[in-house]
Amino acid sequence: MKNIVLTGFMGSGKTTIGKLIAEKLDIELIDTDSEVIKEFGMTIDKIFEVHGEKRFREVETRVIERVSKLENVVISTGGGVVLNPENVKLLRENGVIYFLYASAENILKRLKDDDTRPLLKNGDKLSNIIRLLNMRMPFYKNCDFEINTDILTPELAAEKIISIHLAKESKR
Repeated sequence: MKNIVLTGFMGSGKTTIGKLIAEKLDIELIDTDSEVIKEFGMTIDKIFEVHGEKRFREVETRVIERVSKLENVVISTGGGVVLNPENVKLLRENGVIYFLYASAENILKRLKDDDTRPLLKNGDKLSNIIRLLNMRMPFYKNCDFEINTDILTPELAAEKIISIHLAKESKR
């Protein structure tokens, strides 16, 4: 079975939904942010502070190169992974890309108590979310399927992705 690749903005539900999918299908969940954290031995917040975003993205791409070669796994990606076309190309080779979409307002609600997001630290959180979402949207749209997590619970979103994925796999 091809990998289930979850992309989307921070707070869109990638990790939560990814865990549910992995559980239901009894397959492994790979979270690329967690893999980057392991490589550096520090939090993403600290990586950005010490090494900068550019270095974070370089290691993120190295992680994508490695995990995209796996088979029959759920890959939950970091919110900015789609900014590098090479990452998307690698993930698509052995995976189906599901873009999890949420409105800026819902993302803000989900992240309101989260101070670990380096790209939201300075200035107004909602303004930063809107700016980043608008800038990244064309990259997120380079997907196979879009799932609106504003209107679906995590459980229903997971079921919908599984249903789409299994139907797609049965036609291969």
